[in-house]
Amino acid sequence: MHTKTPRTDIGSFPVSAPRSRSRLARAATAVLMAVGLSVGAAAPAHAANPHERGPAPTEQSVTAVRGHFSTDTVSVSSLVSGFGGGTIYYPTDRGEGTFGGVVIAPGYTADQSSMSWYGHRIASQGFVVFTIDTITRVDQPDSRGRQLDAALDYLVEDSRVADRVDGSRLAVMGHSMGGGGTLAVAEDRPELRAAIPLTPWHTQKRWSSLQVPTLVIGAENDSVASVRTHSIPFYESLPSSLDRAYLELRGASHFAPNISNTTIARYSISWLKRFVDDDTRYEQFLCPPPRTGIGTDFSDYRDSCPHGS
Repeated sequence: MHTKTPRTDIGSFPVSAPRSRSRLARAATAVLMAVGLSVGAAAPAHAANPHERGPAPTEQSVTAVRGHFSTDTVSVSSLVSGFGGGTIYYPTDRGEGTFGGVVIAPGYTADQSSMSWYGHRIASQGFVVFTIDTITRVDQPDSRGRQLDAALDYLVEDSRVADRVDGSRLAVMGHSMGGGGTLAVAEDRPELRAAIPLTPWHTQKRWSSLQVPTLVIGAENDSVASVRTHSIPFYESLPSSLDRAYLELRGASHFAPNISNTTIARYSISWLKRFVDDDTRYEQFLCPPPRTGIGTDFSDYRDSCPHGS
């Protein structure tokens, strides 16, 4: 059990309780995955990498509103234990085996609708995506981290699409306090394949023990979670040996991740493909890093390129 000392109030946000670690059931699932006993159809035999899903990517495919796969949704009741319910977006294709899973949390006072644009967009690229509601809209980052943790377990163990999800290939995303929760659950659950905190907010500034490949997305004009006190310190505190990147959206506000955004989609999809699916075909969209400055989408970009194979 991993716990942290409760924090004192900072600013206008109340504090959160300590967060929890993995469950025995999850460990057992990981063992089953390791010995090849996972449930679901086998991956396509033709793929050099058994986790590759979909055709070879292009600039057009990673920026498209919809990807290669047709998708459908499943609603999850708010009566579920551990989080506030939500919506699962999943590929309807049964011919390419199981897919990596991505759980996404909203920010302070928001609900899953603020994250809904990621659903079909990411799922259609070959992922099972779960946008969740939190138990209350004012839940703090560590609470949101625990709820992301519970939603990950629900997705692979109890959901109606559990047989479509590869429980050994999971990722988390979240906005604002949901981004802080993304960092928290990634620190506590090192077996995750990827984490993408979006304009994240957290009172904890150092994440030096985090072991999950992490893409931090900040916004230049964020007045809620200033990049100087949140996104940049979060990124810089990550281990230098970690696959990591920091993307800062030029001229954007704290709420940029709540609205359909091609730059966020392009880099999020590429990050998930690269680290959840081990798909090196997407490396081209991450390395070398993009130009920054006037006339670009980025006010800052930092990266650990080249990524490990």
